[in-house]
Amino acid sequence: MKAIIFDFDGTLADTLPVCFEGFQKTFEEYDHRSLTEEEIVEMFGPTEADIIRQNLKHDKKEEAVEWYFHVYETQHEAFVPRNSEIEVLLKDLKEKGFKLGMVTGKARRSLDISLQKLEMEGIFDLTITGDDVQVAKPDPEGLNKALHRLEVHPDEAMFIGDSNADIQAGKEAGVTTVGVHWLEHVQTKEFNLEPDQYFESIKEFKEWIKKWY
Repeated sequence: MKAIIFDFDGTLADTLPVCFEGFQKTFEEYDHRSLTEEEIVEMFGPTEADIIRQNLKHDKKEEAVEWYFHVYETQHEAFVPRNSEIEVLLKDLKEKGFKLGMVTGKARRSLDISLQKLEMEGIFDLTITGDDVQVAKPDPEGLNKALHRLEVHPDEAMFIGDSNADIQAGKEAGVTTVGVHWLEHVQTKEFNLEPDQYFESIKEFKEWIKKWY
C-alpha cells in the first residue's frame, strides 16, 4: 500500500454542519425557503456553487454563491472543531511514507478555507476538488486522476470516505475501499455497497493500517 486517498467532508473534518448552515442561510436569503439537512444532502454531488446554481430559483445565482462562501468562511470556526485525532493520524501516515491524497466534491474555494482554518495546509501530496473534474463521485474520474498524479496503481491505493458515492467511486477505480463513520456528522448512515473495510473509530483504523508499515 503506497497511497491513502481521503474524502473530506464527514471523513477528515466535521464540516457538514457549516455546509448545512451555508446552504440554509443562502436559500432562506434568496428563495425564502427553508431546507432540511436531508434535502440538502439530496443535492450533494456537484460543488457547492453548482448546487446553488442548479437548485436556486432566484435569478441572482452568482450573488447567492458569494453569500454561501461568506457564510462558510465566517461561521467555520463556530461550527467546525479542530480534531486532534485526525491531525495525529495524518501526521503519522505521512511520517510512515504514505502518499496522501484527497478527492472531494467540494469547491476548491471552500476546501482552501477549511484547510486554512484547520491548519491542514501542506499535508496532502495532491487534492482533487469538484472544480477539477467533469463528473462528480460516484464517477471514478477524480480518483483516477489522483492515482495517475500520485503514480500508483489501483492495488497500491485505498480510498477512505463516509458516503455511498465514495465507496462506489473507489470500487469503480479498483482501489481498496474503506468506509468510515468516525465523525459526528456523516453523509451516509449505512452503506448500500459494502466497503472492503469499515471503521467507526480512528483508533481501529490505526491498528489495521499497521500491516503496511
